Amino acid sequence: MDLLDSILNSMQKPPTASEAQKNAMRKQKEAIENRQKEERNMINRFRKRVEEKISNFIKDGTKPHIQFEPMEQMYRSIIREVSEIAGLQVFSFGQEGVDRYSVVYLKDNGPSEDELTVRRAGGVWNEDKAAEMALAHFEKRKQAAIDLEEEKNRKRKRGKEELSGTFYKQKYAHLIGQEAAIDAAQKTGVNKSYGEVPSENKKDQRSIEQTMADIKAKKMKKAETEKRDADSGEQI
Repeated sequence: MDLLDSILNSMQKPPTASEAQKNAMRKQKEAIENRQKEERNMINRFRKRVEEKISNFIKDGTKPHIQFEPMEQMYRSIIREVSEIAGLQVFSFGQEGVDRYSVVYLKDNGPSEDELTVRRAGGVWNEDKAAEMALAHFEKRKQAAIDLEEEKNRKRKRGKEELSGTFYKQKYAHLIGQEAAIDAAQKTGVNKSYGEVPSENKKDQRSIEQTMADIKAKKMKKAETEKRDADSGEQI
């Protein structure tokens, strides 16, 4: 026996496991395997329930959506997988690890912007909330129509003021004074028929007799002028 063999023989051999320890290890392994098997079975049962629920939802066709209870991400992923295979839309709302849940919609009838806004804010979406949001949109459109009509009326009124001169009176009153602005507005008021000259100024205010007398006087003056011109020509 050489030195190496002597050293090896002198070393203490590792203790062998007792029968009790072996049984404990075997039971622990079996427990782990059973737990894993139960988890697989539980997931399969959950998938089956989801498939049945999704199938009934599609067959019914009257419900706007199907909502699941809050659950862990692993189970929500199963809902998403089953729904997408069936050609449906899936949205998740809520805080992860607290109350996050999934909602499934038909492919051609997804959630409205109002519903997404409410759910993402942590609110509850139902018929009452939908009616409330619809009324709010109606009131908003109604007010917008009123504002638009008022703006049109203001523009029409301003156009009339510009034609009457009132607009210029208001525009330049702070520069030249109120009285001067009024006077300027009156002088520059536009007449639709005759331009910027008041139509009254273009009317003949004379009577018929005065008009005839003026015409006769003009003729006599013209005749006298022609006679003087003729006499002057003969003298030359």
